[in-house]
Amino acid sequence: MKTTKLTIAALIMSTLSFGAFAAQEINNTTTAPQGEKIGVVSASGAYTLSELESELAAKADAAGASSFKITSTSGYNLMHGTAEIYK
Repeated sequence: MKTTKLTIAALIMSTLSFGAFAAQEINNTTTAPQGEKIGVVSASGAYTLSELESELAAKADAAGASSFKITSTSGYNLMHGTAEIYK
């Protein structure tokens, strides 16, 4: 029972903390990349696309990016992805 409560609390906290990232995701259908491309970040080991997106956003933010664009995702049980980051 205690494990279930901790798991639920962790899920809620991870959902709330996603909004704290400074880097904003961009995609081809809504927004063209703004600013200068400053690099590429990658993440792996995520169980869902949402988790992968959160990991990429955190890495983009840590690199000082203002936005990022996911360029690839792959995986079956564990996801891997890359994103271009922009200043």
